[in-house]
Amino acid sequence: MTDTADQKAQERQYGFDTLALHAGQEVDSATTARAVPIYQSTSYVFRDTEHAANLFSLAEEGNIYTRIMNPTTDVFEKRVAALEGGVGALATASGQAAETLAILNIAGAGDEIVSSAGLYGGTYNLFHYTLPKIGITVRFVEGNDPEAFRAAINDKTKAIYSETVGNPQLNTLDIEG
Repeated sequence: MTDTADQKAQERQYGFDTLALHAGQEVDSATTARAVPIYQSTSYVFRDTEHAANLFSLAEEGNIYTRIMNPTTDVFEKRVAALEGGVGALATASGQAAETLAILNIAGAGDEIVSSAGLYGGTYNLFHYTLPKIGITVRFVEGNDPEAFRAAINDKTKAIYSETVGNPQLNTLDIEG
């Protein structure tokens, strides 16, 4: 490929469907497999102690342990980021973990969140019992009333939270409101 062809390939904006199938993946150089391999390993081999030290200190990118990084998960995260137009994504083992990470990235002790009261039980327990233990106040409001959200917002509010279809009552969020 010429430099001009390389540049054109890099500048091309792929559509949603193409990104959904191919984003984040390089063709496997050893096998030329098109599909993303599923790496079932939990641990990885280090070339030597210096390599291990560089990985653990984040001085070098690479796989340490599957709970931290896995090549299959890496492709998934890159693909989601490409589909959403983001710079990165993080896959978690559960929705509860995703909610917790999202909240803890934007709120800390002394901050507040305004949330719909109609929530999945695990989320309600996180907001009602766990977050107050670390100093985050959650103000619960009627999820069908946009004015209730507005009235609960103050200068300490870092997020508004609701489920688009609340569980278990199937409350429908007025997103536009």
